[in-house]
Parts: sequence; C-alpha cells; structure tokens
Amino acid sequence: MPFIKKPVTGMRDILPEEMELREHLMGIIRRVYTSYGFSAMETPVVEHIENLTSKQGGDNEKLIFRIMKRGEKLTGSEAELREGNFDALTDSGLRYDLTLPLARYYANNQAKLQKPFKALQMGSVFRADRPQRGRFRQFTQCDIDILGDPTNLAEKELILATTEALTELGMEKYGFKVYINDRRILFGMVKVAGFPTEDTEKILIVLDKADKIGPEGVDEELLSMGYDQSCVSRLRSILDSYKDSAESVRQMGLDIDNEDIKAAALNVADIMDSIAAMKSRKIDICFDPTLVRGMGYYTGTIFEVKVESFGSSVCGGGRYDHMIGRFTGQDVPAVGFSIGFERIFTILSEDGCKAPREAEKIAFIIEKGMDPAKLGEIFEKAAEERQAGHQVFMAWMAKNKKFQKEGLASEGYTDIREFFNK
Repeated sequence: MPFIKKPVTGMRDILPEEMELREHLMGIIRRVYTSYGFSAMETPVVEHIENLTSKQGGDNEKLIFRIMKRGEKLTGSEAELREGNFDALTDSGLRYDLTLPLARYYANNQAKLQKPFKALQMGSVFRADRPQRGRFRQFTQCDIDILGDPTNLAEKELILATTEALTELGMEKYGFKVYINDRRILFGMVKVAGFPTEDTEKILIVLDKADKIGPEGVDEELLSMGYDQSCVSRLRSILDSYKDSAESVRQMGLDIDNEDIKAAALNVADIMDSIAAMKSRKIDICFDPTLVRGMGYYTGTIFEVKVESFGSSVCGGGRYDHMIGRFTGQDVPAVGFSIGFERIFTILSEDGCKAPREAEKIAFIIEKGMDPAKLGEIFEKAAEERQAGHQVFMAWMAKNKKFQKEGLASEGYTDIREFFNK
C-alpha cells in the first residue's frame, strides 16, 4: 500500500514562505512579552490523562487526542477493553491548551521560580475539533501568565502586554477590541434572576451563544428549557441595563444586592479605568456581561479580544485561582492571556502581510565538477558573506540555469553569483 502524501485531517504542512512569516510574527510577540519581564518556559505536549480529564477544560475535554498505553500496560487492559471501557487503554494525551500544563509545571517547580512568576509559553496544542478557517487540530498558542499575584495589577499588565503585541503585529488597522467580564458577575446574575443555582453552568452555556444567536435567541432558548418567564425577563433586564462602560459596571455593583457582583463590578471597573488612563496608547476596552469563556477553571476576571471582520475572538484568558491547588492542595492566584496565533496569522497572511527581509539573500550557483581547491575558495567567500550578516544559499548549477535563477529570485535572492571551472 503506498504512503499517503496528504497530512492527517486538521493538520497541515507549512511551506518556507509561510514559515518565514510565522517566525517573524512570533518573534514580535516574544520581543514584546519579554520587554514586560515575562520569562520563556516550556512544557511537554504530552500530559497525564488524569490531568486532562479533570473537568477543568470544559468542552475541550471532549476533543482530547488520547495516547494508548504501551507494552505490558496495554496488554493488562484487555479485560477492560472486552467490557467496553476504552478509557482504560490510555494513560496520557496531547495537551489541549497551555494553561493546565503550566499549572502542573508551577506546582512541580515553584521552589525554583520567582514570585510572582511571569511565564511566557509558545507552543502547539491539539484538539480533535472540526477544522475551519483559522482553526486546525494542531495549532499554536502564545500565552502569558502571572502566578502568585492576587491583585488585579496582574490583569492590567496582561491586557497592556497583549494589546501592545497586537499593535506591533499590525492588528490595530482591523479595529480589535478588548471585552471584559468577571465570572462572579455571571454567577451573581443567575442567582439574582431567580434561576436554580445548580443550573448555573447550563444557563451560562446558553448565554455564551449571545454573539451568535442574539438576545432574542438567548431568551427563547432559556424558555424552551423550561425556565420561568420572570427569571428570563429579570436576567434580560440586567444584561440590557449594564454594559460597555466602566461607569455602567460600577453602577451594577451599586444597584444589585449581591456581594459577589459588588466585588466583581468594582474589580472590572478599576481595571477598565486604569487601562483608559494610559495616555500614550488608546486601548478600546468594553464591559460585556454576556462574556462567559468556556473553560471550567476560570474563577474571576475573564477577557477576550475580538476583531469584528474575523467574526470571532483572537485572544482570550482569565483568572484561575484554584487550578494549582488541585496539584498541591494549596491555592495559588493565577491569571493568563492567550493569543490564538493561527487566527492572527490567517488575518495577516490573507491581507498580504510578508516577513521583512532583514538580511540580504545571496545565491552561489556552482558549475558541477568544480575543482576541490577552487570549491574551497568559494566556501571561504560564502563564509565572509555570512560573517557580514548576509544569508548565502549554495547549489550546483542546473541545466536550465535561467529557470533556476528565476526560482531563486522569486524567493528573494537579489544577488545571484555564478562560479565556473574556468
């Protein structure tokens, strides 16, 4: 049977020109984040299956690429397989995001890490999702997280760093906007509206669809689930009364008799006020009471960055103060912001963005059968050019030299030199 040339569904090959742009864009993100004091670190792409299925990742836990046990461990699972327990065949899986592995990393290494720890992690994650524009089964995330700071200074710095990275990438021309909310506001609204507390997560799943089905669609779906009209109307009144500005969310904390909402509203308003006070940069930030974020691990502030022309978020994150405690037994405050690199790359590449040529590209094409001594001299010339900061490509001269030179020129080689035996 012949080998299959195409990549596995949802995966893709990356050609040199595209790779050049990817490396350039990731270099910008890395430079900006490093300037804020974030330290580069790395975790394995393979994670313990117990960690991945700990009910922290929301719907992403349904999309895990599982890895089968090996050798004797797999053989010992035959009885489980006969009983239909396929989960018993796996002991690990590919990570679906960078946050859960970071929490394990911190729990394992915290004695060696600065406090607070400002982590920068860029790498591949995997989800068995349906591929679509800007979404693949293997994709790159660019994360910054602050672990060990319980104050909202952490949120403020994450928003400043991420929006600066987006600006440096050239995303400002597409009109990106930061949306912010707090999980405590969401839980408080559901309680104040009179819904059963045990149904909160189901209600939030519906609310999370607001940007797709609209306010009427949210209300209709909640009514179709059997909830009382009075509860739906109260929730709708809150959602419509408090949105967009820091003044609005602050007023929500004053008007609604719920301690969690009061604390969260002041927190969100303070973050928005601090960001708005930046004189050197204008950051468009908006309170959105329908912002939910799907991950089960969020405990407080949540945020997203949306580009209207793209139709979905390009960045997202929030506070997850209890996750590290799942590993150590003691909670550590933590908050992170993630850039969905593939979506950013899709927007920029479709708009014709190219990586700048930082070094002159020189090509040496050499006649076949070149005398070894003369070839050594050519190697010396190439070494001198590289020492001068130039990129030098070397190849034997093709029969169709004209076609070869045209191909090199199309790849950005502006200086093509020919070497002959004469």
